[in-house]
Amino acid sequence: MNGKRNTGSYGPASATPKPHQEISRLLTAAVVNIHFRQMLLANPGKAIANGYAGEAFRITSDEKRRLSSIRATSLADFASQAVQISTGMTAGD
Repeated sequence: MNGKRNTGSYGPASATPKPHQEISRLLTAAVVNIHFRQMLLANPGKAIANGYAGEAFRITSDEKRRLSSIRATSLADFASQAVQISTGMTAGD
């Protein structure tokens, strides 16, 4: 193993996923793993930085800052706020 974290299946290494793709991956990890979900709700920045199952989330520092500011008590509430953030990030696309 080369010590690098797997960044998912996005094709060429230079391809950058859209924010909503990475938020979808983040939320999927939270749905399938209670420990990741608890970390995401308690400390989104740490959850994003740690990644999930050996995979890193390809999220820019601005996206991470915005997602880290979410304060939610449920995954549904987190998802709602994350979608609003994602919509704002992609408005210029």
